[in-house]
Amino acid sequence: MAAKRLKIAILDDYQRASEPYFAKFKEQHDIAHFPDTLLPYDGVDTPQSVKDALVKRLEPFNVISTVRERTPFPAELVSRLPNLQLLLTQGRRNLALDLDAFKARSIPVVTAVHAQAPGENTVESTTEHIVAMTLALARNIAEDDAGLKAGIWQGGLCTSLSGKTLGIVGLGRLGGAAARIFHVAFGMKVIAWSQNLTQDAADEQAARLKLPVSDADGEKTLKAVSREELFGTADVVSLHIVLSSRTRGLVTAKDLGLMKPSALFVNTSRGPLVVEQDLLDTLKAGKIRGAALDVFWQEPLPLDSEWRSSGWGRDGRSHLLVTPHTGYVEEESINGFYEQAANDVEAWISGKPLGPRLA
Repeated sequence: MAAKRLKIAILDDYQRASEPYFAKFKEQHDIAHFPDTLLPYDGVDTPQSVKDALVKRLEPFNVISTVRERTPFPAELVSRLPNLQLLLTQGRRNLALDLDAFKARSIPVVTAVHAQAPGENTVESTTEHIVAMTLALARNIAEDDAGLKAGIWQGGLCTSLSGKTLGIVGLGRLGGAAARIFHVAFGMKVIAWSQNLTQDAADEQAARLKLPVSDADGEKTLKAVSREELFGTADVVSLHIVLSSRTRGLVTAKDLGLMKPSALFVNTSRGPLVVEQDLLDTLKAGKIRGAALDVFWQEPLPLDSEWRSSGWGRDGRSHLLVTPHTGYVEEESINGFYEQAANDVEAWISGKPLGPRLA
C-alpha cells in the first residue's frame, strides 16, 4: 500500500525530460531529480564509500525511476533500501536489476516499453544510430565539420561502403535490421557470426527481413561465417549482442588483429563486449582505419578518459567517432517512457493495475 505522502526519486535523467510528466505529483508528494549518475554499485568492484553514497542518496525514497542500466540495482543495494516500494524502468529487459531481489521483497518493477510505429520499413532509433555512425565514420563527417570550423578545407579522404563487406557480430533484431539497410541501400555483402549462429538461422533471419535467402549465383544474402573469417575479411565490423557473463570481453586483441588496416569497427551495443585496453592499443597504433563507439566501459565517460582525447586521427592514430550512448535517446521514445512511468505511479497510488512488469 502506497504511503500517503511519497518520496519519489528520478535517477539518471540527463535531459530532465521527466519533469513535465512528474510535475502533477508535486503538491501531494516529494519529487527529487538526480541527473548525475553515481559510479555503478555492482557489489564487487565498487568501493564501499561509493556504495554508501548511493545508499544515502536513495534510502529515503518509496518510488525510484531509473533509466535502463545507468544505475545497477544488485541484491545488495536492494536490501539496503528499506523504504523502497516501487521501481520504474524501461525496455523489455534490464540486466542491471536483480529481479529476484525485488521479488523477494514484493517490490513491483514496472517497465515502460516504447511502442514502435507500425510499418514494413520502420526501424528503431538505435538502428538509425548504427547506420548514422557507420556512415559518419566512413565519410569523416565529424572530423570535416570540426576542421571546417577551424579553418581547414578538405583535411583528409573519406571511404566508400558501397559493395563492400559488412560483418555483423550477433544477427538478432538490431543486427538484422542494420544488415538489411546496408545490403539494400549500399549493396554491401553481409557476413555474420555469433557463438550459436548457423546458416539455417541466418537464412531464417533473411526471410524475416524480406530478403532473398540467396542471390542469382547462389550466394547467401546473410552468410554465416567463422569468427576468424568475419574479423579478417569484413570492411566494417559491427557488434549487436547482449552483454552477459558469457559475452563480456568477447572481442579481444586477437580478433582486432585480424582486421584489415582499412576496416572500421562499430560498437553500439555495450562497451564491455570488447576488452577496452585491446581496442585502445589497436586504435592508438593505427592498426585499423577507425572506430565508432556509442557505448563505453564506464558511463558517463570520465572527463579524463582517453576516449575523449582530441588526438584521434592524428600522428598515426586511427580515426574515432564517439557519441554518449544516445542510440536509443530519441525524443518520442524518452518522452513516452516518462509519460508511461508517471501513469504507472498514478495507477499504483490509486490501487489500479500497473503496466508491463519485469518483477
